[in-house]
Amino acid sequence: MTSIDTSASSGVRRALPRPGFSLALVLRGLTGRPLPLIGTLLVVFFLVVAVLGPWIAPYDYAEMIRGAARQPPSAEHLFGTDQLGRDVFSRVVYGAREIIAIPMISTSISVVLGASLGLLLGYVGGWLDEIAARLLDSLLSIPALVLAMVMLGTLGPSPLGIVIVIVLLYTPIVARVVRSATLSLRSAGYVEAARLRGEGLGYILFRELLPGVLPALAVEAALRFSYAIFLQASLGFLGLGVQPPSPDWGRMVNEARGFYAQSPWALWFPSGAIALLVIGVNLLSDGLRRVFRREGQM
Repeated sequence: MTSIDTSASSGVRRALPRPGFSLALVLRGLTGRPLPLIGTLLVVFFLVVAVLGPWIAPYDYAEMIRGAARQPPSAEHLFGTDQLGRDVFSRVVYGAREIIAIPMISTSISVVLGASLGLLLGYVGGWLDEIAARLLDSLLSIPALVLAMVMLGTLGPSPLGIVIVIVLLYTPIVARVVRSATLSLRSAGYVEAARLRGEGLGYILFRELLPGVLPALAVEAALRFSYAIFLQASLGFLGLGVQPPSPDWGRMVNEARGFYAQSPWALWFPSGAIALLVIGVNLLSDGLRRVFRREGQM
C-alpha cells in the first residue's frame, strides 16, 4: 500500500510541477524592454550613489561654505548651494543612503513577516483565516500617511521609528497579497504530494508554496519599496522623518520652499532625485510583473 501511495504522489508531482523562475530569464526580461531597462539602470545608479556617497561628494553634507549662500549651479557647485551655503549636490548624494537604506530595510522586514503570515493564513484557512483577513482589511482602511504621523508622534521621529512605522503599515498589505496567491496553490498536486509524504507545516509553506508565490511577492516588494521611499520623503517634508543635520531629501524640499525665489535649484534637485528614484523603482516593478506573467504563461 505504501509503494502505491508513493507512486501515486510521484505521478501527481510529475503532472503538476512546482512553479519556478530562472534569474537569468528575469534579468533578460528586465533588460529586453526600454522602460524596465531604464528603471533598472536608475535603481542601480542610485544604489551606487548611496554606497559611494562619501567618496563622490566634494563637501560634507553639513559644511556651511563661507560667502557661498544661494550660489547657482556651477563647476564648483554642481547643484548650487542652499540658503545656508551648503553644497546641494553633496547633500543630495549623502541623502541617497538614508532615502534608500531605511525603506529597503523596512520593506525587507515587511516582506518576510507578511509573506510568512500570508502563507500560513492561506494554507491553513478556516476561522483563523477569516478573522485575520478582516483584521488586515480594517488596518488597510486607514490612510498610510495619517497612521504614520500618529505612530511617529508617539514613537518620536527617528530612523528606528520610521522602520517600525513602515513595517507595521506594509506587513498587512504583503500578507494579504501572499494569502491571495496561496489560496490558489494550496490544493495543487505538489502540495497534496507533500501532505501524503507526511511533510511538516514549515516544509510545505516554505519549500512547496513559497516558490509559487514568489512572482507576486517580488512585484509587491518592489511596489512597497517605492511607496516606502515616497512615505519617508513625505514624513521628512512634514518634519517627522530623519532629523537634522542628516540630509533627508524631503526635509531639503521643505527647507528650500521658503527660498524658492532666491535659490530654486535647492528645491529642484532633491525633488528631482525623489521623483527619479520612485519612477525607477516603479518601472522596475512593472518590468518584473511583465516578466513573471510571461514566464507563468509558458
